[in-house]
Amino acid sequence: MAIGDVRAVTRGDCTDLHYVDTGMYGTAEYGAVYLLSDERPALVETGIGTNHDLVLEALETVGIAREDLAVIAVSHVHLDHAGGAGVLAEACPNAEVYVHELGLPHLADPSRLVAGTKAAVGDQWAFYTEPKPVPEDRLTALSEGDTIDLGTHELRVHEAPGHAPHQVVFEDPANDAIFTADAAGIWVPSVEVLKETSPPPQFDLERCLEDVAALRALERSTLLYTHFGPRETGEALAAYETVLTDWVEAVTAKREELGDDVAVVEHFASETEMADVWGERKATAETAMNVRGVCAYLDRLE
Repeated sequence: MAIGDVRAVTRGDCTDLHYVDTGMYGTAEYGAVYLLSDERPALVETGIGTNHDLVLEALETVGIAREDLAVIAVSHVHLDHAGGAGVLAEACPNAEVYVHELGLPHLADPSRLVAGTKAAVGDQWAFYTEPKPVPEDRLTALSEGDTIDLGTHELRVHEAPGHAPHQVVFEDPANDAIFTADAAGIWVPSVEVLKETSPPPQFDLERCLEDVAALRALERSTLLYTHFGPRETGEALAAYETVLTDWVEAVTAKREELGDDVAVVEHFASETEMADVWGERKATAETAMNVRGVCAYLDRLE
């Protein structure tokens, strides 16, 4: 799938659902925004905002007028999921922006979010754009058990705080699907590999594993990854438990061996096998960020 492509989701029982490749970080098949056509049309996720024009073009492609878009639902306020909320809300004047109650203030005033993102992503900030604030009267807070009614479809809200305390996943019963946010890892469809996501400063292994167990308990047939695209659930959730546990164990062991976090980051960044897929710059930066997240988690344990 190429940057800017719009495809219908045909996995499982999915209908009325498309996704667009936003070209996040200049990389194909890394960042997706989903479009649900219904009585109250919806976007799920927004991307980082840099290529928001691709999202607006996707709305036109699937036949949703900007003024008819009713819902912009973001899984959490990390900028790769919510960075485009302000500019898309501005372009779609009747859309309400839904976000977890802990994240809502950061969409109204993104300044602290921007500072935290710059600290977390390092050189990757070059791919971002400064997010626009969302007017407070256009923001709706979400918490566990809430439902966003779209008509035929509804988005049921489940908190998933392991990746970040303001993260939720959206269950779409009509599609027998779950929008997974970062709770089920990163799916790389071109090589059919699941990768860990463990960014600083709030990654928590135990909570992440609890989130995966909660996803499994929903028993939905299709997982809709922001990173990247739809896949059948199958053994994906069990596989991610193993991926995440093995990743933390590997970083822990190397940290004990080297005794220096900078050296640990350099070791894993130099060993990444994703350069051929994401490009060396993105693959190295992604790995370094995930190592720093595990180190921060280990510091809290101590």
